[in-house]
Amino acid sequence: MISELREIQEFRKKHGLTQTELAKLAGVSQSLIAKIESNKIDPTYTNIKKIFSAIECLNQKKEIKASEIINKNIISVKAEDSLKHTIKIMKQKGISQVPVIDQKHPDLFIGMISEAKILDAIMNNASPDSKVREFMGECPPIISKDSTITLVGSLLKYSPMVIVKDKGKTIGIITKADLLGRVYQ
Repeated sequence: MISELREIQEFRKKHGLTQTELAKLAGVSQSLIAKIESNKIDPTYTNIKKIFSAIECLNQKKEIKASEIINKNIISVKAEDSLKHTIKIMKQKGISQVPVIDQKHPDLFIGMISEAKILDAIMNNASPDSKVREFMGECPPIISKDSTITLVGSLLKYSPMVIVKDKGKTIGIITKADLLGRVYQ
């Protein structure tokens, strides 16, 4: 995102746009873009808003989408599964949290259980046969497959995973490790 007028030219060149192309996208004249870039005019708020909106649209089109980084292999547990069963799955798969689904509706996420939640349960003398439902936390955020990597990153600051859906159907999850793996590949 740009915040200064002087950044318009840098952005335009970075994305291989001519002044005419940017002007057309923004609904302003090419001469206005040229005058702004050469610091010969102090544009109106309305024109700047048009230009910045066009730039924001271009940024969103180029930004990586959630559908490009999802992990389609969703490992989940049912709310009625035991802690013992959940620990076994997490250990086998090498994961530290797992979404919890409804017994009758496998595409309905109702919570999440993590190593920390299980550890708390064990420290409070919970039976290994206790149900996940008793100790699960809130459901992870659910986002559209078209959500941007910026949104995903923001959500992952507060949740260890996000669930990705397309037209109401779950298509995958994204964890912090998935996002970092994509960004730094």
